[in-house]
Amino acid sequence: MAPFAVFLFFLAAGPQAGLGPEVHYPLRVLATAAALLTWSRKVLSWRVTHIAGSVLVGVGVFAIWILPDLLWPGYRNHWLFENAVTGRLASSVSHELRESAAFLFWRGTSLILVVPVVEELFWRGWLMRYLISRNFDALPLGTYAPQAFWITAALFASEHGPYWDVGLAAGMAYNLWMLRTRSLGDCILAHLVTNACLGAYVLMSGRWEYLL
Repeated sequence: MAPFAVFLFFLAAGPQAGLGPEVHYPLRVLATAAALLTWSRKVLSWRVTHIAGSVLVGVGVFAIWILPDLLWPGYRNHWLFENAVTGRLASSVSHELRESAAFLFWRGTSLILVVPVVEELFWRGWLMRYLISRNFDALPLGTYAPQAFWITAALFASEHGPYWDVGLAAGMAYNLWMLRTRSLGDCILAHLVTNACLGAYVLMSGRWEYLL
């Protein structure tokens, strides 16, 4: 839980403290990495048992993420997606920062290397089991209970703002992959591939709203 909490703290505290993205992104990456090294080394597993499958899941989730906007341009401007609760489709990355190699390095490091580890450790590694039993350590990864599955997917969706619909689909896909592989490493790899594809797509298409 701690690395995820550290990540969220710097996500919220950076702008509140008046720190620009070029400052709070490096702080967030370094602080979260330190939290992972301090508290999570013993529970992190990098073992990947289904490399090809994990890559395919990652690419599939990326496709799910962008296809609605490609097939139905403008549909995400509906009030179901843009409202006072979910927020608006506007990137926090200024035009100047989009040309900064240093900023892109830290933003890419956060997106591709930090977020998949922190989120999979929290959502699939901890929460899915904790919702089944407070003694979650006694349960193997990939233990299934309907309530835990859907609550985790819904909460995962809620953190993605106007993209909550595809966030829900992504949460379901990653949950199912955890049930299939029972491997944190496979879920991290799938999530990493999704984020890497999304980052590349943003750079090529200029659709920076995907990086809120």
